[in-house]
Amino acid sequence: MDGVVEVNEISDFVSYIKSIEWRDPWLIALLSFHVLVTFTCFSTRNYGNFQIILFITLLLLVYFSESINEVAARNWTLFSRQQYFDSKGLFISVVFCIPILLNCMIMVGSWLYQSTQIMTNLKKAQLRQRLKELNMNRGKITKSD
Repeated sequence: MDGVVEVNEISDFVSYIKSIEWRDPWLIALLSFHVLVTFTCFSTRNYGNFQIILFITLLLLVYFSESINEVAARNWTLFSRQQYFDSKGLFISVVFCIPILLNCMIMVGSWLYQSTQIMTNLKKAQLRQRLKELNMNRGKITKSD
């Protein structure tokens, strides 16, 4: 079969990536999708509810990637010049799942950073409040003398 890359023939990751025909229109669309998702992750970092929905959607895409791979393997002639979709799912893992999971990691990292900032601000506010209460108590003690 012409244009088929056998998983058993892959010797290293770089040669596998080089064997992909990146000018295929659907691969350009997939890369554009990943760029759009990454941009959305960064631009919506202050919108928690939207990011939760995006995060769950991305995880569902990864979860259903095996089914997506099976459908794409049966219908690859409709949208691709080569048959990339092997039974082990290497291609879909590399070009679909890994970028999505990296975006999920970016979101989790952003959430952790934001939560540390919130905890730091909360602790500062608590310390300011305690200092204010101590100053008020000292003022009452000096007035009663």
